[in-house]
Amino acid sequence: MFHDRAQIKVQAGRGGDGSLHFRREKHVPKGGPDGGDGGPGGDVVISADPALRDLSAFRRRAWFKAGRGEPGGASLRHGATGESAQVRVPVGTQVFDEDGQLIADLASPEARVIVARGGSGGRGNKRFASPTLRTPRFAETGLSGEAASFDLRLKLLADAALVGLPNAGKSSLLTRISNARPKVAEYPFTTLAPVLGTVDAPDGTRQLTVADVPGLIEGASEGVGLGHEFLAHLERANLLLHVIDASEGDAAERFAAIGHELEAYGAGLESRPQAIVLNKIDLLPEPPDFDVRDDRIVRVFRISCATGAGIDEFRRALFELCPPAASPVVSEDGLVDYLVYRPRPSGRRYRILRTDRGFRIAGEPPSDEAELEAALKAAGARTGDEVEVGDEVLELQ
Repeated sequence: MFHDRAQIKVQAGRGGDGSLHFRREKHVPKGGPDGGDGGPGGDVVISADPALRDLSAFRRRAWFKAGRGEPGGASLRHGATGESAQVRVPVGTQVFDEDGQLIADLASPEARVIVARGGSGGRGNKRFASPTLRTPRFAETGLSGEAASFDLRLKLLADAALVGLPNAGKSSLLTRISNARPKVAEYPFTTLAPVLGTVDAPDGTRQLTVADVPGLIEGASEGVGLGHEFLAHLERANLLLHVIDASEGDAAERFAAIGHELEAYGAGLESRPQAIVLNKIDLLPEPPDFDVRDDRIVRVFRISCATGAGIDEFRRALFELCPPAASPVVSEDGLVDYLVYRPRPSGRRYRILRTDRGFRIAGEPPSDEAELEAALKAAGARTGDEVEVGDEVLELQ
């Protein structure tokens, strides 16, 4: 079953704790602080994988957690960075946050976006040494990584997309021109999910991707029938191939009916170039006429998927109507330049220090006691530990 929607939860890695350590060697009985910094936590990265076709994998796994940064060590040893969590999605996947805002549009192979950043590592006690504080007996704990939930929505990437009323012959046409083998039958709504097919050029120098979506009916843009949830898959097609059953004799009305649904849906579909494909001409004594004048119509084809009439001409014409796509610009770090990012909130105004007696809050502690308690426990504090907050010394309950 084709899945174009999924929900995931992610948790970036916590930063490693800074080391609370003093140099202790033979002949150096009172060495100074030498605790190293903790390593940052791992990020959660979503990347576009051209080998994937839909989001069905997230029905089995919807929780992704990155690795924690390693703690700092003695002799100023820096902790290692936590392992990043890689979330692979099909090309064409859009990522939305819990508020429904678009974070990234992964519209090209290998495009990627960091959706949750790992927490920074804590500083070791060596970082706090100064002329007035020679033996700092505290070190920072690492910060928690970001956690969030996201909606994934797949919009197929295709050079052309087949549209039309049910039983117009879209699946038969895709079978004729491509390597796809969708289900074909003599009844409406045989196609229940989008199907992608690859069309090879006669000279073997190019390939096109053609998408077949479930048939549209009147009211599809308002949620009627099967086509509503799949209209989004037409948004990225450069050309709409409007397949019409010519044997019914009302091609102009059928063209107008589908055109109305595309206009009602919007998203640019109302102005997308269209090629009219009059199918089932083998059932007519004469080739059908199509007298509609519309600026969107770039070509009219008359074919028969049953006999193969006009198929070769149609396949060759597709490569004329679908010019090669421009390659996306990729920066040196692998991030495609048209990804959309959400603003990141600023860090919290306090840090948790580990002391030789317990923990200490540096900075402005949160007014919410539950938040502070959760942060302390995440830092490793346990019931009964001493916590210094300003001039007060509290016991964690």
